[in-house]
Amino acid sequence: MFRGSSPAKIDAKGRLKVPTEFRRLLEEQHGAEVFVTSVTGESALIYPLSVWEEREQKLASVPSSNRAKQRYLARVNYFGQQLTLDSQGRAVLPQILREKAQILGEVVVSGRLDHLEVWNREQFEQMLVEEPFEPEDFDSLSELGI
Repeated sequence: MFRGSSPAKIDAKGRLKVPTEFRRLLEEQHGAEVFVTSVTGESALIYPLSVWEEREQKLASVPSSNRAKQRYLARVNYFGQQLTLDSQGRAVLPQILREKAQILGEVVVSGRLDHLEVWNREQFEQMLVEEPFEPEDFDSLSELGI
């Protein structure tokens, strides 16, 4: 499980060096191949390839006429790219995604249980302020047994 967060930087060539604690877990449990994508274009999602392939198998069982599936696949494939981390744990994030999500320079890499999420640091901090954790959120999680 990927948990916690770590500051990182996207270099001038568009490479993200996956923070050490996340890289170790990724490579030990899944190998160095990942699928980098986004649904909204606000952030980059980094899935271990094996986890992404499980998601694809679930999607394959949904009828191709399903509009939500079509919209989802259009977005994840538009922003997406399969990559292999280099020997230093770096991956070049897709340019179109870097530009849309403004993930250049300082970023935050956050664990999302089965994948990582990369945000422009300022935008992430702004989102935390604009979308506070509300009492209703506690209620919703409580209903789920959390």
